[in-house]
Amino acid sequence: MLRAAIVGLGSWGQALVSSVQGKSDALRFVAGHTRTPGKVEGFCRDKGIRLAGSFDEILSDPTIDAVVLATPNSQHAEQIMQAARAGKHVFVEKPFTLESAGARAAIDAATAAGVVLSVGFNRRFHPSVRQLRERVRSGALGVIGAILSELTATTAFYRSGDSWRLLPEEEPAGVLAGIGIHLVDSMIDIIGRIAEVYCVTAHRAGPHGDDTTSLLLKFENGVTGHAFCSNAATRNYRLAAYGSKGFAEVINPTMETFRFIPAVQGRASHTAQIPEPEVIETHGFSSIAEELTQFARCALDGRRQPIPLDEILHGVCVFEATVESARSGQPVLVKS
Repeated sequence: MLRAAIVGLGSWGQALVSSVQGKSDALRFVAGHTRTPGKVEGFCRDKGIRLAGSFDEILSDPTIDAVVLATPNSQHAEQIMQAARAGKHVFVEKPFTLESAGARAAIDAATAAGVVLSVGFNRRFHPSVRQLRERVRSGALGVIGAILSELTATTAFYRSGDSWRLLPEEEPAGVLAGIGIHLVDSMIDIIGRIAEVYCVTAHRAGPHGDDTTSLLLKFENGVTGHAFCSNAATRNYRLAAYGSKGFAEVINPTMETFRFIPAVQGRASHTAQIPEPEVIETHGFSSIAEELTQFARCALDGRRQPIPLDEILHGVCVFEATVESARSGQPVLVKS
């Protein structure tokens, strides 16, 4: 059992704890730290978590094997390095870091310390997304022309005006850091490295700044992509790949539905009846619990990192280019 400390006990930090506490045979949260302990004393008591007075106290505790960071984005790089140097395995919520220099330094620190390092891209671990990845990589869809994705929610209407998530230095490019980065990571995972990005943001319905972000992407292998995300629109999720032999998608906010439709062959394909889709339903799966469980098993068993470190770094480079594009209004080449 991996003994972990949660650092940052806001709503998402609590969600991470609740996903596995008392349910997993791989990871157990034994300690926590937050800037506002008075707000979470009851939660920690119910979950059997003792509150530490500082991050340093967490790092110096030999009974803690790993730290899970759900802290403001700008703190991630330094906290990862501190934890790695203390010999702790590290799981950090997305975005991994806000800048590529910090990402490289964090990865180097973890590699030098020999600890497992992972990031909260839980959607990679969902069976529906794995189905889509396998169909693309196996060639079942033929030559991929494009990948499209969308992720929307209504969180903008319920966020406190003093939340750090509203600070542009913490969440640049609209809702890229909050939700759009999931879409970018999924496309890197399924299609590969991104060469160029163009980003536009808009303030539509939410009360606090830009709430809508759209990206056009060009991949190194020639595939094109589009990602749309908003935290001020009806909740939805879709990830779809279009190929010469078929079309496949993951749909529904819970990602529970995978569909594959083979292409109609022949010159009259526009008038032919579309084949019945193959549909695979996965209900009740917690990708949040799965990402933490896989992280723990890697730490306990010495397995390969749950998400390749080069893909984590590339994702930060894409994030950096996207922020630059949103600011300049121009397409930007990804530097990595």
